[in-house]
Parts: sequence; C-alpha cells; structure tokens
Amino acid sequence: MYLKRQGILTNPSLCSRWDELGGVHCIEGSSEKRQRSQRIKTDVQDEFCVSGVSSAGWGVSYSPSHICALKDSTVIMRCTYTYPTGHQIKEVFWTKDAIRGVEPRDLSNDTEYSQRLQYLGDKQQNCTVRLSHVTLKDSHMYYFRFITDKDKWTGYPGVTLTVTDLQVESPERVTEGDSVSLTCKSSCALTDRATFIWYRNSQPLTERRDRNNELLLQSVRREDSGRYSCAVDGHTHVSPAVELNVMYPPKSVSVSISPSGVIVEGDSVTLNCISDSNPPAEIRWFKGGTIVGSGRIFSISKISSDDSGEYKCKSINEHGEKYSDAVTLNVMFAGRLVILSISIGGVCGAAVIITMLVIW
Repeated sequence: MYLKRQGILTNPSLCSRWDELGGVHCIEGSSEKRQRSQRIKTDVQDEFCVSGVSSAGWGVSYSPSHICALKDSTVIMRCTYTYPTGHQIKEVFWTKDAIRGVEPRDLSNDTEYSQRLQYLGDKQQNCTVRLSHVTLKDSHMYYFRFITDKDKWTGYPGVTLTVTDLQVESPERVTEGDSVSLTCKSSCALTDRATFIWYRNSQPLTERRDRNNELLLQSVRREDSGRYSCAVDGHTHVSPAVELNVMYPPKSVSVSISPSGVIVEGDSVTLNCISDSNPPAEIRWFKGGTIVGSGRIFSISKISSDDSGEYKCKSINEHGEKYSDAVTLNVMFAGRLVILSISIGGVCGAAVIITMLVIW
C-alpha cells in the first residue's frame, strides 16, 4: 500500500525516520543500504510513520500512545526503543518539540519540567519516563529522542498526553421527591481505572464510592441540598463545588407571640410566623376566618379587648401551602384604681374620714 503526499507515492512500510530538515529516510526492500528519497516537505503533524514501526533496526514504541490524566496526578509514559547493532547510545532524553529544522530540547533542562520529570529508563531499550504534578498546560505530544555514536533518532509520532480537571454537572433546581443525577465529568476518558468519591459541603459521602462517575439521588429530600464536589480516589484534585438547590413546600409552620405572658390593653404585641420552605413562602394572617394581614411579622400596637381571639398564619409557595395551629390572644381589661376620701362631721366635734377604693 502506498500513500500519496504532495504528489509523491511513498510506501509507509519502508519509512525509516525523519531527518533533521523534516524529510524522510526510506530503504529499498530489505536492503540495508539506506538511500535518501525525495524529501517530503511536510510538517511533522502530517507525517505518516506509525509509532512502534521500526526500520533497519530503528524504532520507538509508546504504550499507550494516548494518555488522559487527572490534574495534579503523576503520569508514567512507557516506552521502548531499538537501534541497529554496532551503535553505542550516547544521549537519551524526552522532548515536546517537533519543529522542522530545530534541534529538539531536553525537557529535563526546561525549568517547567526539570523538577517534575524523571527518566526511568536506561541506555539499552527502556525509555519510560515519569511526569509528576501534571497541569492543564502539560497537555501535549511528547517524543523520546536518542543519539548514538553514529546517528540520531526521534520517535515520531509521540505519546499524546491530555490533562483534565473534574467538573460536576447537575440540575440547578430540583423538587423534593425527584430523582436527581449528578455527573463527575472530565474532558477525556481517564486512562487509569478510576473510583469516584463524592462530597457534600466538603464532607465525604462515604457510601458514594463507585467506578461509575454518576451520583444518583433517588427521591431527593431537602436534607440533600448543599454544595457537591467530586474527586478520584487516590488523587488530591477535587472539582469545584456545585450547588444543589432542593425546592419543597412549607413545613413546620408555627406562630410565636411577643411578649409572652399576660397581655393588657394598651400593650404592643408582635406575632411571628415561623415557616420552613424553599423558595421562601408568602405569609398571610387570619383572625378566625378573616384575613387581617400579610408578611412574616404581624404587629398590633395599643392592643384592645377587641383584638382578642384566635390567630393563625398561612405559608404559601409554588410547591404547596400550610396553616399554622391557631394561637389565642386574651387581652386583659386595664382597670383604673381611684382612692376616694370623704370627710363628714363626727361625734363630739371630732371629724370622721371615710376612705373608699373605686376600680373601673
């Protein structure tokens, strides 16, 4: 099978390696004599040499050739290489440069990589490398390059590393009783098998460890409201938290009276309607069966005996309504105390004073 590139028919099975100017070395049949073919002027991104295919003893193989890794994790790029007998390895390194005509840079000399990159291979056939604390900026294609006493070789195409973070996807608003699914998403399928951990308000949901990246809340309750985040077991990266807002009708509606105790005519009295609901409820006040006010607080200034009676509040939102139990206001009569003294003539010239207490 031949590939046509810029009008030139080339057999990819004979492709040996890229030269320093971006051309391709090829061989004729099984002959060990290397001949330089017409140089194919194309960028490395358009090259067609297959990773792992060796020619005349030269080759680099990556396993796997595509890696999806979690942000801040450690990545191991496994690699083996071969070269013709009679060559002695002088230098080995990893690079991410693939610019035609430019000598690739050793990543171990790059300040962005030098403290995180560790070569685990040797100068024989193992070219495995470890990259720790990967960031989103590390997403790139990486290549292994080795230099012998007679020639140079770079393994094109290289291994593609994609670094991803985690994001929680959930509905913004749900209603109590609904079934809700939250998804821990990444931009690519993680190469390593992952066990997902879920958190609510930064506290782990220990019962929620699963290889499935979904968190299913069946018949969601108001207690399920909170900020949810996810992580992968064994990794430090945690997704940003997402708010789950559970809507529900009014519950636990009650009325409190201030001041408590005996209420006397002329006092100021405040009734407070306490209601648990989401979204917040509209409040209406009733005396008997008559609406007398609205709002969470109902105030009566200079209360009179006419204000005595049973009061209750009604809490209403889009999901339902609920009345409180009735409370009774007993307004006491505020009587007036008068001291009345009457002086009358007495016996034998002595005055008699009569004092009376009058209340009304």
